[in-house]
Amino acid sequence: MQIAIFYGSTTCYTEMAGEKIQGALEALTRQRIPMFNIKDISLHKCQEYELIVFGISTWDFGELQEDWESTWEDIRSLKLAGKTVAIYGLGDQYGYADWFQDALGMLHDEVVAVDADIIGYWPNEGYEFTASKALTEDKDFFVGLSLDDENQFEMSDERIKNWCAQLIEELQ
Repeated sequence: MQIAIFYGSTTCYTEMAGEKIQGALEALTRQRIPMFNIKDISLHKCQEYELIVFGISTWDFGELQEDWESTWEDIRSLKLAGKTVAIYGLGDQYGYADWFQDALGMLHDEVVAVDADIIGYWPNEGYEFTASKALTEDKDFFVGLSLDDENQFEMSDERIKNWCAQLIEELQ
């Protein structure tokens, strides 16, 4: 299965999380997994892969990261039917508790609208926030891996490892 990671990163935290995901997936699949910064390539390149991992961070009051914001309109023209997508997001659950992981939820809704199959929903346990657009309807799960390197950095490596194992399991 061809896998690639596509991310947008202003402060490098989303990129660094992507590198950890890349390493974990490479160890599990024993294949090289490329990473692409969406500011440097066309988002349409993701259509070349069977499993697409998107990385996004939420800024300020539920806003998109700048590289995602500038390519946002391209998402609706992607041909993702028959493709599998997993999403990871970075956010600050204490500083922005009313908008925690909103960009993750917004990206999820966009890729669902272009018929992608979504995997990698992540339990809403061990987080403290007041609202999020990234929760499933029953509020039990995030629509992707939720990382908070601002307040829970020490939990990120284990979450990444477990999420990557979950992705491989869901693909089988």
